[in-house]
Amino acid sequence: MPPSLLTPAVRVEAQTLTTGELPCYVHDLTALQRHAATVRAALPRTVELYYAAKANPEREVLAALAPWTDGFEVSSGGELAHVRAAVPGHPLAFSGPGKTADELVAALAAGVERVHAESLHEVRMLRALAARTHVPGRAPTRVLLRINPAVPDGTLAGSALTMGGRPTPFGMGAEEASEALRLLAGDDCPGLEPAGVHAHLASGLPAGALLRVAEAIVVAAAELSRRHRTALPEVGVGGGMAVDYTRPGDRFDWTAYGTGLDALARRHPGLRLRVEPGRALTAYCGWYVTEVLDVKRSHGEDVAVVRGGTHHLRTPAAKGHDQPAEVVPVESWPHPWPRPAAADGRVTVTGQLCTPKDVLARGLAAPGLRAGDRVVFALAGAYAWNISHRDFLMHPPPGFRFLGGSETPPATGC
Repeated sequence: MPPSLLTPAVRVEAQTLTTGELPCYVHDLTALQRHAATVRAALPRTVELYYAAKANPEREVLAALAPWTDGFEVSSGGELAHVRAAVPGHPLAFSGPGKTADELVAALAAGVERVHAESLHEVRMLRALAARTHVPGRAPTRVLLRINPAVPDGTLAGSALTMGGRPTPFGMGAEEASEALRLLAGDDCPGLEPAGVHAHLASGLPAGALLRVAEAIVVAAAELSRRHRTALPEVGVGGGMAVDYTRPGDRFDWTAYGTGLDALARRHPGLRLRVEPGRALTAYCGWYVTEVLDVKRSHGEDVAVVRGGTHHLRTPAAKGHDQPAEVVPVESWPHPWPRPAAADGRVTVTGQLCTPKDVLARGLAAPGLRAGDRVVFALAGAYAWNISHRDFLMHPPPGFRFLGGSETPPATGC
């Protein structure tokens, strides 16, 4: 029998939630903190760990991660305000294309520690806005130029999403980066300090491929620094650590990745590397618990309709996969009508939406599945509720439960 996808605490919660409390997202914060501690331990102390809040911005998740991270990456003015309020005092890096002037003013006024500038236009806006809002005596905002360098053929092969190494809205090329650095390095740029380079080229890559990506980013940063004779000590190499929904027991090789980053940093003395995982930190520590409403036979196959659907858990529709799940049987049946049950051992699980795309999992091993049983979808701790089309058909939103979260942080901090 394969290992359970549920932690003991989540299994108990799935059994005790009432019908009126379903569907419900359940987050095991103790499991999340243990995972974050493992990741932190695998990375050398010279590598900073920022959490990409876009993956899951729940306040409880941010607070649980804070002791094991050096900061948070945010990608909008809304995220900036939300994360600053949830974990006050924790360093922030403001990323994302298409930043508005109002967002940049808010970032400068809030004293955001770092801005990842996406374009020459953004640098020009920053210069003008910083000149108007600079407070003498306040530490300057450190600006990292987001670049889109060329990478060797095949480096990004197999990635789930590709944001670089080709024409994209993300980052700037070598000539634009050179002009941006020249503007930032001038004496007439109060409140801003050119600090380094940032890039996030792809998502869903294993450790070896991500190390090759990191090498390409560091080489591009070193060339930019050499060309302009300007120190660029910080290099953010982004996130993109693979999460395999088809093999939920597998994990990204953080030990190999940390060892490789340490070797990369040693080849470039004085370099401070930063990684920004999102999905790979929180996906494993969230579950979507729901209830089977109906089981029917359709063209020789069993189909189970559950409460909720992809308007709550968007991930399988967005990524085109079957969300890993486990059935928690419920013995009681409080209704006077017969209880529908599956005839075969495998079931397609759908939601309540009036679209054939509302499929959460195909071929789920669920022998004897009955209406009233619970289905618990794993790896639902990232890019789930927060990216879902929640208002379609106006079904009620899911509930939320946060379990545990009292793990002791490292004595020396991060």
